[in-house]
Amino acid sequence: MVESLREVRFHGRGGQGAWTASLLLAQAGLREEKYIQSFPAFGPERAGAPITAFTRISDEPIHLHSSIYEPDVVVVLDPTLLGPAVVQGVKPETVIVVNTDQTPEELAERLVLNKEKVWVLDATSLALKVLGRPITNTAMLGAVVRATGLVKLDSLQEVAGERFSGRVAELNLELIKTAYEEVVEG
Repeated sequence: MVESLREVRFHGRGGQGAWTASLLLAQAGLREEKYIQSFPAFGPERAGAPITAFTRISDEPIHLHSSIYEPDVVVVLDPTLLGPAVVQGVKPETVIVVNTDQTPEELAERLVLNKEKVWVLDATSLALKVLGRPITNTAMLGAVVRATGLVKLDSLQEVAGERFSGRVAELNLELIKTAYEEVVEG
């Protein structure tokens, strides 16, 4: 396996933007001239159904073409999904970034994880405050960048600014920056 390869698994529900988050993270990596992959996995295509999305980022070509089974980073957009699927394949060094109002210690105890690797952000409240809607994907991306350093904040903001337009872009850029600043480390 390539040493620089980092694998990210997103857990969300249909309509929450998990795949968009995966894609934006990959595009930020591409902006930094890294090799990337981004792809979703979901069952029935309906709003609210659990989905998983995956991102790979590497300094070298990526030759894997499978789902991610032992993620370096797990991102949970919807706290109702917290359970066995979220921690499946997690390694001791896996960083977990969760949208929750719980503390890192509470969450680590609940999921039986190393609290030093758990980062939390009440992304739902933050998104409601900034966007007026409970769409957490860009907030969680800001938190992921802070927790992992996978890409630079500037790269993420550039691709998000291109993905969205007008006032929606402005609000999402504000949300990313605020989440980056407010995410709490375990």
